Amino acid sequence: MTTATEHIDVLIVGAGLSGVGAAYQLQRAFPHRTYAILEGRAALGGTWDLFRYPGIRSDSDMYTLGYRFKPWLGEKSIADGDTILDYVRETAAENGIDRHIRFRHRVLRAEWSSVDNRWTVTAERTDTGETVTLTAGFLFSCSGYYRYDEPYVPEFAGVDRFTGPVVHPQSWPADLDYANKKVVVIGSGATAVTLGPALTEQGAHVTMLQRSPSYIVSRPARDKIAMKVRRYLSPRAAYAVVRAKNVAFTTTMYELSQRYPAWMRERIRGLQQRWLPPGYDIDTHFTPRYDPWDQRLCLTPNNDFFRAIRKDKLEIVTDRIETFTETGLRLASGATLDADIIVTATGLNLLAFGGMDIVVDGQPVQLSERMAYKAMMLSDVPNFAYIIGYTNASWTLKADLVSEYVVRLLRHMDRRGYVRCMPVGDPSVGAESLFADFNPGYVLRSASEFPIQGDRAPWRLRMNYLRDLVTLRHGSVTDDAISFGKAGRPAPVAVPD
Repeated sequence: MTTATEHIDVLIVGAGLSGVGAAYQLQRAFPHRTYAILEGRAALGGTWDLFRYPGIRSDSDMYTLGYRFKPWLGEKSIADGDTILDYVRETAAENGIDRHIRFRHRVLRAEWSSVDNRWTVTAERTDTGETVTLTAGFLFSCSGYYRYDEPYVPEFAGVDRFTGPVVHPQSWPADLDYANKKVVVIGSGATAVTLGPALTEQGAHVTMLQRSPSYIVSRPARDKIAMKVRRYLSPRAAYAVVRAKNVAFTTTMYELSQRYPAWMRERIRGLQQRWLPPGYDIDTHFTPRYDPWDQRLCLTPNNDFFRAIRKDKLEIVTDRIETFTETGLRLASGATLDADIIVTATGLNLLAFGGMDIVVDGQPVQLSERMAYKAMMLSDVPNFAYIIGYTNASWTLKADLVSEYVVRLLRHMDRRGYVRCMPVGDPSVGAESLFADFNPGYVLRSASEFPIQGDRAPWRLRMNYLRDLVTLRHGSVTDDAISFGKAGRPAPVAVPD
């Protein structure tokens, strides 16, 4: 006897912010369609469950990082990681999504058969080592683009000589005692900017060692306008108003940065002069070599980063590491930094689609040869969609749009009796990196392992929520670049909006 392989109508990979949101949209639109979520880790929440370092929080406001369908009711607009995790868990529980999650299922391989019009997905049970095989009509990758099992750590000379703990934020020890210790945080990105003030709150003296500066700006942790609007409108209406306000603000700041970078540089510098002690060396420590939004701006709520500097609890050193020593670091300038603990906030590794191998009709898919269609599907890969959020705005803004688009796409297929859809590559379209206008180190290290983008629509990646709003939520799901196919079996019927 043989056991039939379980078939799922839509298989979602990843139970983080994106995966839970995608599941909500799918089950709302198709209550009779089966779906499952495969999650490689033991808990839902993705990024917000993995990262547990002190001060972990979002650098996007919760009125845009929150789901469109679930109003954010918290007091803080810039929320801490535990609160965000509770929000994701609550969304999953109150909609029954958690019952569809299969934990410790790491997807290894997905093989499409045009004969059967389905995916065969192989996953490994990370708790038992067992191999699990499922088939699916549509595959939806919601695994983000971070590699969760391996952070990025450069090779530092002499690291084994240091006698204290060397910690990466991605694997922060729960029992690490940093109170009243000298802590050197290596890095200048969002993680370092978050860690610095948080560590000082426990009495640590923190030195942030950076090779080059990042743009750091402050925003209030609480949104005063949101608090006022809530007094007069229902929670859902107030949420929609504040969400629209914050989308308009972030979009405007990004567009100004792109069009008038010199003006934006001066604007940021002027604000920092107000936040920092008189005479502070802004040129050395706060003036990057790149323009604003060529890399993501670092956010500090309520000026906590700058207040820690003013209180002499946090120091910035801009230099390069020559070697670790027994008691700290020796720098290229010849200076030394003493430390009890060294934190390597040196970044993350990227991993496309959770690292799964994708095969179409027996041919392995080389991602670097596939073009991104509407930044959510791949050329010549059938019945497959993915979520990669914005680099210049909240991740969930894009996740919501893509999930809604997938629902519209499946609905169109149901109405016409189609069982497959596939963007068809066009060799006349010029190609470039998917992240061509975004150049932080972690992206540059891994860009060649991701799909490419084209030089015109619908192959062009646009980091503009308002334009995507028109295209993905209201635009047609059919065009010359996507093909559809039928087979001899009926498709399920969607429930109208």
